[in-house]
Amino acid sequence: MPNSSSISEFLLLAFADTRQLQLLHFWLFLGIYMAALLGNGLIIIGIACDHRLHTPMYFFLLNLALLDLGCISTTLPKAMANALWDTRDISYAGCAAQCFLFVFLMSAEYSLLTVMSYDRYVAICKPLHYETLLGSRACASMAAAAWGSGVLNAVLQTANTFSLPVCRGNAVNQFFCEIPHLLKLSCSISHLREIWATVVGVSLAFGCFVFILFSYVQIFRAVLRMPSEQGQHKAFSTCLPHLAVVSLFVSAGFFSYLKPSSISFPSLDLVLAVLYSLVPPTLNPIIYSVRNKDIKCAVRKVTSHVSELSSLYSHFLPSLVSFAVIVL
Repeated sequence: MPNSSSISEFLLLAFADTRQLQLLHFWLFLGIYMAALLGNGLIIIGIACDHRLHTPMYFFLLNLALLDLGCISTTLPKAMANALWDTRDISYAGCAAQCFLFVFLMSAEYSLLTVMSYDRYVAICKPLHYETLLGSRACASMAAAAWGSGVLNAVLQTANTFSLPVCRGNAVNQFFCEIPHLLKLSCSISHLREIWATVVGVSLAFGCFVFILFSYVQIFRAVLRMPSEQGQHKAFSTCLPHLAVVSLFVSAGFFSYLKPSSISFPSLDLVLAVLYSLVPPTLNPIIYSVRNKDIKCAVRKVTSHVSELSSLYSHFLPSLVSFAVIVL
């Protein structure tokens, strides 16, 4: 019977058995990864380079884009490599690192979405106190708290998971090292610590959910009391992207972790994992920029600068090559 000291690697779930389907999954994941990198990268550069966007809302959006990049980069490259090279293995240390980073980034993102709901609450319900309540120091402290809460939760969950003895093989029924599937490999004698870590994680998630729900109840009440329809439309338009992101993130994550065990089977778990780990980082830039003129303008500036630099590079490249040939 294997234990944690004798296991040097884990076997991840393969997306397909045939070589053709594996290569198809590789190219599909590559497209998703490139779309996420491009979308989030443009938002990060656009916000950082445009001084008009140095406001609390866009500061938190920049942090969200960073977390999305980290989250999808934690799981997808390894899945792509396994699909390309027809392998399933991941080292014990690599699995622990992937588990820690995924929990850290997902927890920090959920905390940040909670902070962003507070930002929208203050902007709509207490607009006269917005600059006081959300100054630069307050924004930095709230963002640091979101990242810090992710680190603490990741340390707790990862340390608890990898301290349990493994006695049910090393095959993980997921395409990345996910805690619920790793716990299924542990011995049943250690259920108490498993329940303790689960209660802590669920309590933090439920607390954030209640805060977001309370914030939006107050926001909707304030918006419905506005006298003009134009003011209501403007207020709703600033909240809808965040509400859409929260709904996508929470619904997929909650159903994945809190669904009854009677309806848990590998194909459903795989689909849910893709929904909450790959879809939000890819769609978040689209959701936040589709109706936001400021983001669109910043992204256009970035793309125009990139095209100018590329054209300049292509113009001088022949000259530089000729000069190098002459010198050599």
